[in-house]
Amino acid sequence: MNDSVPHPSDREDGLLASYAMHSNDSLGRKHPESTHAYRGPFQRDRDRILHCSAFRRLAGKMQVFTGDMGDYHRTRLTHTFEVASIARTIGRVLRLNEDLIEALALMHDIGHPPYGHCGEDVLHDCMRQAGGFSHNQFALTIVEDLEQRFNRFSGLNLSAEVLAGQTARANKHQPANVTAPLLEVQVVDAADSMAYDAHDIDDAVQLGLLTIEELARVPLVERALRSIEAKYRNLPPKQLRPALVHELVDLQVSNFLEFNIPRIHAAQGKTATEVREEGLRVEEDESFRSERRELEKFLFDNIYRHSRLLEIRRSAGQRLEQLHSRLVDQPDRLPLRFRQRASSVGPIRAVGEYIAGMTDRFCDLQHEYLFSGAGPLADW
Repeated sequence: MNDSVPHPSDREDGLLASYAMHSNDSLGRKHPESTHAYRGPFQRDRDRILHCSAFRRLAGKMQVFTGDMGDYHRTRLTHTFEVASIARTIGRVLRLNEDLIEALALMHDIGHPPYGHCGEDVLHDCMRQAGGFSHNQFALTIVEDLEQRFNRFSGLNLSAEVLAGQTARANKHQPANVTAPLLEVQVVDAADSMAYDAHDIDDAVQLGLLTIEELARVPLVERALRSIEAKYRNLPPKQLRPALVHELVDLQVSNFLEFNIPRIHAAQGKTATEVREEGLRVEEDESFRSERRELEKFLFDNIYRHSRLLEIRRSAGQRLEQLHSRLVDQPDRLPLRFRQRASSVGPIRAVGEYIAGMTDRFCDLQHEYLFSGAGPLADW
């Protein structure tokens, strides 16, 4: 490369705050690699995730609503891009490492099984004897074991920081340590929550499961609608729905930044390691968090427990249970790669991992073939 082209790590010195994760401070990779001439380590992580097969399969995995209900609503893939967009916006304002944020955001949902949270619940029950199932933990299994991108070793050989960020997600329900995750990791977690609250509303209203009038009973939504009315006056329904989604995202991001900018700027001069050791955590202020909890309870009661969704989930869960049970009893029906994996992790976990990597449609096809044909099922 031309010596006049600055390396990404050099540009970071002028763009990032001291408390951001700088590429030069990365702990590296399990399998050492030479540095790239014009791409930093977190850019390379992002690209490896973006090009891996598990990421592409997110296009065929339902977020909340199934393909039987139309094609407007989010998939895991579109949700992932929306999380990355929100997280990068926050990261830029806070002068954090956007390349690391994007890599973390693109990776955060690749471990989700087919059929949304229903699929995770069913697999957890099926795999209880082998430690259960967690989509956050399975994401690590994918990038460290199941993806095959190199000849010398399994996995994507991601940086220690991306792996540690996903490990923090996998352990987030355990008692909090004094040491906090990197601020970039925390921002992605916050963006994930912001995205699905607003976008599940968009999808539910578009599908006719809820009306904006019903949503207006929730204080946070009512506040967003008042803001829209003040800006635009009497929007027609077709324009009101996207305006509401935009306003809900903007309200959440703005509140998050207003609350955290003074707290995080006080850390200027400290390194990423120092703010982690001090336990600095970015969060919403308590009053706004209370409003969001009220909104999420409303969504749980009126969307996620909607009768149309419950029937779809019941049927999907039944297929997953049948697949797992039959394949554990007949592991010879597994694709060769997972028959080999069963010898190291056991048939219960190997079958669960095979199912978890499937898209919704692929799962339906393999279920049909398992009970009507002979021979091994297809690998994904």
